[in-house]
Amino acid sequence: MEEKLSNPAPLGLMGFGMTTVLLNLHNAGLFPLGTMILAMGIFYGGMAQVIAGVMEFKKGNTFGTVAFTSYGLFWLSLVALIVMGKMDLPATTGGALIAYFIAWGFFTFFMFFGTLRLNRALQVVFASLTALFWLLAIRDITGSAVIGTITGIEGIFCGLSAVYLSVAEVLNEVYGKTVLPIGPVKK
Repeated sequence: MEEKLSNPAPLGLMGFGMTTVLLNLHNAGLFPLGTMILAMGIFYGGMAQVIAGVMEFKKGNTFGTVAFTSYGLFWLSLVALIVMGKMDLPATTGGALIAYFIAWGFFTFFMFFGTLRLNRALQVVFASLTALFWLLAIRDITGSAVIGTITGIEGIFCGLSAVYLSVAEVLNEVYGKTVLPIGPVKK
């Protein structure tokens, strides 16, 4: 009896995408950082992506395992940094947070090269996420509200690109044809 596993990527992409959009609505200045964003960071951005990463492991997809597990843990660590910063603990200094965003930017940049063998939509997600991490670092280096707003707008784009890819993968599978194109790469 053959075991058929579902595609966990849409779950991970949607968890990443929706959480990224919501955080970057805050970064763009539309509303303050609050419990809604933190809860999404823990449960949908964090835990759902880790679950998707474990499912990708079961399917033998190294790229999916590393990407979803890493970004799920990114969300959990980001929420921990924010929440612990409000506790009676030494706050993370600006320089440390800048290093955090730069490190995630480099990780994402290197993961982008893995997308070159996958599809165009995923390339957009990883390219825009690389830019987002580096813009977050530049925002924190400069303290510029304008760069903060630009960062938020770029982050909304990044998140929506992941939401699009998630929905495309679900609908394309359900209908057995291309409903929403993702730009497959010819191998």
